[in-house]
Amino acid sequence: MATASELPHAVCVELAREAIAAGPDGYSPVAANERARQFRDALLGPVINATGVLLHTNLGRAPFAISTAAQATNIEFDLASGERGSRQTAVGGLFAMLCGAEAAMVVNNTAAAVLLVLAALANGRDVLVSRGESVEIGGGFRVPEVMEQSGARLVDVGTTNRTRLAEYSKAMSRKAADVAVVLKVHPSNYRIDGFVETASVKQLATLGVPVVADIGSGLIDANCPWLGGPPPAWLANEPAARQTLADGAALVTFSGDKLLGGPQAGIIAGRADLVRACQQHALARALRPGAHVLLALQALALAYLDRTVVDVVPFWRMAATTVNDLTVRAHQLVAAAGCGEVVATEATPGAGSAPNAGIASVGVRISGDHLVALRRARPPIVARNRDGVTVLDLRTVNPADDHFLVEALRVCAS
Repeated sequence: MATASELPHAVCVELAREAIAAGPDGYSPVAANERARQFRDALLGPVINATGVLLHTNLGRAPFAISTAAQATNIEFDLASGERGSRQTAVGGLFAMLCGAEAAMVVNNTAAAVLLVLAALANGRDVLVSRGESVEIGGGFRVPEVMEQSGARLVDVGTTNRTRLAEYSKAMSRKAADVAVVLKVHPSNYRIDGFVETASVKQLATLGVPVVADIGSGLIDANCPWLGGPPPAWLANEPAARQTLADGAALVTFSGDKLLGGPQAGIIAGRADLVRACQQHALARALRPGAHVLLALQALALAYLDRTVVDVVPFWRMAATTVNDLTVRAHQLVAAAGCGEVVATEATPGAGSAPNAGIASVGVRISGDHLVALRRARPPIVARNRDGVTVLDLRTVNPADDHFLVEALRVCAS
């Protein structure tokens, strides 16, 4: 089976058996080949993101290389004492530096971070959450459901569009109230405009109980010092870890694979006593990341501290690329392919980061709907189609992959 050349023999045999069992006229080479192609395409592998969505959840969010030698690491070994150590010490210490926090730790993702924090600090007790922040996140998971699994009791405060500091105070003063923490949730891709009001972290920090701020997207510093200039306009109003902690949050939780630009992970940073309580909770072992993720996060944190982010982190390299550079690439692509048209486009951060924000970009447009043909290219190319026109946005394409786009455009135009 030609299309099955990349598959193990045992898989090809099983697919051939399935084709025989399914075909009314017995074995069909065409049917077997199609099954092999579908099986191969369903396997995980690299794709070219030409959608203009920098953090495409379905395409793995932030692209970040995880490459480690096949050898032992001192993940839980203290080289100084020769005793068992903690896998949180090195990477946690680096992220504490980055965030301006007393301590930090890493878990599998942000939902795990929120779950662990609430289980460790608020099991069997009240957690105040604004109704406007009791949101649903990706994959259908909802804040109330995550909270329920932690054993904490959700106490809704305010209304969907307006929640004032006084309403938090009122909830705390109720006779049966046993408030452990106030949870402030960044709504990510959910927005209410117009007649709205929210209490800031700085205001909530005056209540006398720990404020846990789930800032979601993982912007480390609102000033973006790693860019060597002012922060981009599309990041306006995006909460950042350093500033949120400086405003009085006891803990912040955020993603590793969004604006941070690294692998999937959840980071908890803030007061040392609260981070320690999370580390000592039984769930911490179930939610801990492996060595590969920790090594990748260590490299990422060192790049931030060394101000080499744009050189090392693909997300920030994509975000920082100028429109002029993209335009030059687009014209080169069109010339090499002998087809297509250079067009101005608008990229977006994606993954709930900086919702409704647009980033000026450039793409190549070709008439017709070629999405299926592009996905069947090797490597597959994921693009956009609108009104019968296919657009490949170059902001999200690694320049090293431009030659794949040239070949794909030629096929589409033929």
